[in-house]
Amino acid sequence: MKRLMLFIAVSISTILSAQNVLTPETLWKLGRVSALGLTKDKQSVIYAVATPDVKENKSSRKYYSIPVTGGNATEISNADSLLVNDKISSDGKYSISSTAVLIKKVKGSDLYSDLPKSNVYVYTSLNYRHWDTWEDGKFDHVYVSSLLNGKVSESKDLMPDEAFDCPQKPFGGSEDYIWNPDSKHVVYVCKKKFGTDYAISTNTDLYEYDVEKGTTRNLTEENKGYDVAPAFNGRGDLAWLQMKRDGYEADKQDIIVSNGRIKMNLTQQRDDIHVESFKWSDDNRTIFFVAPINGTLQLFSVNYPGLTKMAVIINQITKGDFDVNSIVGQSGNTVIVSRTDMNHAVELYAVDITNGSMKQLTHVNDGFYASIGMAKTERRFVTTTDGKKMLVWMVYPPNFDATKKYPTLLYCQGGPQSPLTQSYSFRWNFQLMASQGYIVVAPCRRGMPGFGTKWNEEISKDWGGQVMRDYLSAIDDASKLPYVDKTRRGCVGASFGGFSVFELAGIHEGRFKTFISHDGVFDFRSMYGTTDEMWFENWDKGGAYWDNKNAAAQRSFTQSPSNFVAKWNTPIMIVQGGRDYRVPIEQGQGAFQAAQLKGIKSKFLYLPDENHWVLSAQNALVWQREFYKWLDETLK
Repeated sequence: MKRLMLFIAVSISTILSAQNVLTPETLWKLGRVSALGLTKDKQSVIYAVATPDVKENKSSRKYYSIPVTGGNATEISNADSLLVNDKISSDGKYSISSTAVLIKKVKGSDLYSDLPKSNVYVYTSLNYRHWDTWEDGKFDHVYVSSLLNGKVSESKDLMPDEAFDCPQKPFGGSEDYIWNPDSKHVVYVCKKKFGTDYAISTNTDLYEYDVEKGTTRNLTEENKGYDVAPAFNGRGDLAWLQMKRDGYEADKQDIIVSNGRIKMNLTQQRDDIHVESFKWSDDNRTIFFVAPINGTLQLFSVNYPGLTKMAVIINQITKGDFDVNSIVGQSGNTVIVSRTDMNHAVELYAVDITNGSMKQLTHVNDGFYASIGMAKTERRFVTTTDGKKMLVWMVYPPNFDATKKYPTLLYCQGGPQSPLTQSYSFRWNFQLMASQGYIVVAPCRRGMPGFGTKWNEEISKDWGGQVMRDYLSAIDDASKLPYVDKTRRGCVGASFGGFSVFELAGIHEGRFKTFISHDGVFDFRSMYGTTDEMWFENWDKGGAYWDNKNAAAQRSFTQSPSNFVAKWNTPIMIVQGGRDYRVPIEQGQGAFQAAQLKGIKSKFLYLPDENHWVLSAQNALVWQREFYKWLDETLK
């Protein structure tokens, strides 16, 4: 009888284990939480939940309110009325908005009115396309509108006839233009450069528009790098994020504050602090911010001393193996944030700023998580070839059994200078990889913020150098573990990670049995000639490939993966978005063509309507099914 009961228990456990894993299909049933802000009385949080509908290939969206102290969420239909409208001046006389304005004639139908059905674009400079859109001669401009009884009576363009954008393309939004609390001035973000000058510079500035006088002045003219994310406190002090060097999109990003007379850098004292986002405290004396630190994103605070002689002190509020992704707002001693980890998508949490404790507010996906197994994550520290300690995230399958051997994936992060943290992606999902029976090795290699400026910068102009040795150190170290099957190792990644896959395919010396590269850079010369943001290429490659006197550039271009194709001998799947102008289609085509002509087992997954990412639900499911199908064919 005991043997029968044991057999039944083992059988039930086996059945549950087989069902108790995340799949691509179940991943696309999760609700996606996004916070909209605190209510006007700061007693509740307003948030939205988007639920994918794979059959209809779109998402539905519902809105909710939940007390900042926790409790039951209430579905609402009047979200906008509960939130402060920060696009209306505090005196209620004006509103600000943005709209596209035709400034340059580049389309044939605009140039020649008698040819309205032509489909032609005429360009005389760079920046003719960006991210996933071709330049059509229209530019987003900010408008100030007079309000009469709450309705617009008159509108004025802050940037008349200027061929510049605000919000900034491709990702800027309404946060790029804000009111001063005095209701007399608007501050907006703009890179006032056009064409080729735009494509080679990151010099984005903050401009102040005087509503009464109709004049504009540059508030950050002396800084030549990025100036973005302006935000006033209640006293009129202006804070923003700043990078120093023109052309360097991954420079150390600090919080700057100006009271109109002096400017103060609040975070320059910490070499390991690269600020992602921030928000003023209710008392106007503190700034809360999010920054990567040691493989996670955490909530910090820094005081603003103003003209006093107080010391500037940075305090880390939260700690743990999770990511604080964004700051929603403050209510007393509570700050509302969004949070993820490698097993959980975004949910909202209340943080007690006096001790860093966190209370989960939303529970959108709790039922879903209760039905699947969690992937175990752990930190591992590896000594690199130059004697540094490198953090490597290890992710293990649910129901992991250390007595067994598992196929193992080296994950290569994109960016290149973006942190590898406890994030939750609906594409490159570590829990999903592990749930299919793979151990994931994810190194925080050279070129990631959160480990000091030097570590972050050592990737620039050396894509094929120390960072590649970091990858190999990580997989070699993991391969010493008894449960890592050295005969079944794969290497996967996107963007810079896709480049890394192409590069490692020529230098891995038999370590890997398969590769998957998504939107990766394959040929440096072709990339330099077809990508959109030339400031990035000039900084990270050191300059143009034809500049024979530029030693840094000449060295960089020798590291192109296309130079090592002769050593390719391993199956490879190549994924490419048709509307990816950051890493254009020629990169994927060139790699696939090389693999095919060499007789290497290879697959080309082409997504004509996707950009550098995969956003459509059905496209994403095809992508994920092909991803794991390839691994099944070549690794298991």
